[in-house]
Amino acid sequence: MQVANLIASADRNNVTKNKRRVTAPPSKIRKTSTSSGAVSPIPADNGWATIENRAHRKSMSSNGSSPFLLSNMPFSTSSPSNVFGVGQTHPFSNYWTCQGGLPEVISVLPSKEQADILIARYFEVVDPVYPFLHRRSFYADYERFWALSPEEKGASDASFIALHYAMYALGTQFMQFPSYAERSSSAEFYCSAANQALRVYSYLNRTSMRAIQAMLLMAYFLMNDNHASDAYAWAGIHLRQAYAMRLHRDPDIVVPEASVLEKQQRRKLWQAVFFQDTFLTVLLKLPPTATHSDVPADSLTDENELSLDGLDTCLGTHSRVENLMSINVIAPQQHVPLAPPQPHHIVDTETMKSDVAFIRCMWHLGNLVQENLSSPCSLSLPLTNSPRHKDSLIASFRRLYKTFPPFLTMLDYSALQQQSTVHPRAVRQNLFLTSNYFHCLMLLHASENESAGVSANVKAALEAAHEAVWAFFKLWGLFETEAGVWWVFQHRAFEESLLIAHLLATLPQDDGPAAAPKSDPIFAKCKDDIARMMDIMDRYSGGSLEMHKTRKDVLVEAFAKTNI
Repeated sequence: MQVANLIASADRNNVTKNKRRVTAPPSKIRKTSTSSGAVSPIPADNGWATIENRAHRKSMSSNGSSPFLLSNMPFSTSSPSNVFGVGQTHPFSNYWTCQGGLPEVISVLPSKEQADILIARYFEVVDPVYPFLHRRSFYADYERFWALSPEEKGASDASFIALHYAMYALGTQFMQFPSYAERSSSAEFYCSAANQALRVYSYLNRTSMRAIQAMLLMAYFLMNDNHASDAYAWAGIHLRQAYAMRLHRDPDIVVPEASVLEKQQRRKLWQAVFFQDTFLTVLLKLPPTATHSDVPADSLTDENELSLDGLDTCLGTHSRVENLMSINVIAPQQHVPLAPPQPHHIVDTETMKSDVAFIRCMWHLGNLVQENLSSPCSLSLPLTNSPRHKDSLIASFRRLYKTFPPFLTMLDYSALQQQSTVHPRAVRQNLFLTSNYFHCLMLLHASENESAGVSANVKAALEAAHEAVWAFFKLWGLFETEAGVWWVFQHRAFEESLLIAHLLATLPQDDGPAAAPKSDPIFAKCKDDIARMMDIMDRYSGGSLEMHKTRKDVLVEAFAKTNI
């Protein structure tokens, strides 16, 4: 670790069920002349277009898209957008020599004691909300690796080393450090080592579950490290590799001979890739890519999760590689049974069941969001084509929410506080699902399509926005360190606060005849939400200070235009 710190310090001083799902583009794609420029939004009387342009790049919206949706392309010019957390340098610093290979990457591993702490932190904070790793089989490989000699470590599977370092990087992001700069540099060094291990593995021309797992985690690391656009580009690679490995296919069809455990891990990994793609693209208003799959969400059953079929072999060691000339295919590795597990290697039955329930819920929600929000938003198209269509779509979201188990739909903060001391994993899952669900419901209620007679439901949009932003406030109150790290949560909360300000700015003046509805408590609550969000933004201790300042300035200006 001392070597890693020295190198990092030197660098700092330098610069649907059982059916195939395909999400097609909306049927009514608005075609524009190639000779015409982008259509600018019509400024509202309240001057919102000015605020919107400060918050995002110049609008690329069509006339049919709703100004409430903040539908803007964040990468429309060459200059970086600090609001979207776009880094201005390459995300993976190069500390490596041409001939060092994997032994060079191995040489900067942390001590086993430090590694144990970082892996434990990963499973405490990250694994609850992205539970796609099989903990027992991972720990079996992990302990076996650390028992090897230095020479044997240098001959290990490079993709597994990449997974190690990706988990170290994320674990470090959620550790307490004397300063943000120290935490950031240590985490960035680990992620650079993960990237180098993937290069040694030759990740562009072959893949495995371990490689995709590592890349998936590295994308979340990049978001948290103020490199959201790098994360978006990076995610495109592992999404293609997931397709190449046929993770998007029903494992009962494409790998019928695989064990129950391997099939279940393939489903969970595809869901993780799909989930990341869907909810990142809905934030960035870019096209979804994980659109072709025949993996049924309901095939992710408790029975499959609890099955012992395949547990007698180390899943990672015998990970299926989509390369028929791979040495693992020509000369399969010798069977190595799992070592007896330690207590922290085992996940209890109830936790496994609740994890599966959480994954299924997010999967079903993602299916709705990808088809009805991500795709039309990426083309700046209206979300609905009639009032009836809008009502039907909102009803679909509400019906889905009612099917979620109670531990994921609990909204009372006091109850969540009590649960956080006993079942913190379930509370983290609750807050992530709540944030995503109500954020999307907010967008639906705020959507409008003037030509089709669809108007925004301001009160319902504010109610959904209130629940969405309060999911972030709850995370801040219960797990403040984590709330200060998760970029996706922070960015959703910022957009929710901005939309609240926009909606409140559209209300009539107090002296008008329509002022009476403003007596509804939701209006005052939402104005307080903006003030609370601005207060929290003043207390951010990490990330890009310029980005935080830009967001705060935008929110202050929007707040000043509210009519409450």
